[in-house]
Amino acid sequence: MTPRITLHELTLGYEGRVALQDVSLTIEPGALLAVVGPNGAGKSTLIKALAGLLAPLRGRMEGLAGARVAYMPQQGTLDRSFPATVLELAALGLWHETGALGQLTAAQRARCQAALVQVGLGDLAQRRLHELSGGQMQRALFARLLLQDAPVLLLDEPFAAMDERTCRDLLALLRGWQAQGKTVLAVLHDLAQVRQAFTQTLLLAGRVLAYGPTQSVLTPQNLLRLRMPDGSGEPAGMACQGAAP
Repeated sequence: MTPRITLHELTLGYEGRVALQDVSLTIEPGALLAVVGPNGAGKSTLIKALAGLLAPLRGRMEGLAGARVAYMPQQGTLDRSFPATVLELAALGLWHETGALGQLTAAQRARCQAALVQVGLGDLAQRRLHELSGGQMQRALFARLLLQDAPVLLLDEPFAAMDERTCRDLLALLRGWQAQGKTVLAVLHDLAQVRQAFTQTLLLAGRVLAYGPTQSVLTPQNLLRLRMPDGSGEPAGMACQGAAP
């Protein structure tokens, strides 16, 4: 069951330094929520806290205790020199079934291969991670998310520097997860993409500036306060152009 997530006066930071303060809001099950704001606004900090990787300085979170949560960090934080194959990376999504040292059964291996086919990497299962383009690596990470099959998915800049085709394919997966009743939170920078694909938006600037339906959050007035470009005239997927598929 997908939980309702409630934050009560949540304050987050590192080594006593506050990055995000006094966040109080409720995320309903099945939300497709974009987390938006300028650099240093606390977006990644919030995602890490929801993933259980960062303890609050103050306040509390409700709804996530005991729930399975899938977290995808920014691609730049991953070590792609590790000698693993694409299939082995995807198979980490079955950790909740296999455990740390568990061997894949034939059925589980077939599920991993099916997930790779679904994200367009069916013929790259034995490719090493360091051989992948940025877009291919992101597809592999989405295959891992598919196999985790968690009710709550947290993605930190999942479309950064992706080509338009990859963005389109992976956005379709997000919509599919929402249609299944899963909650999806994604840190994004492309406001045109947010307007096109995300029904709700959380606008941060070290605190909550606005939260609710996307059209009521990404107003010129709110974006002007943050000195963020409006983005309304940008083509969808603009931030994804120019990268390798």
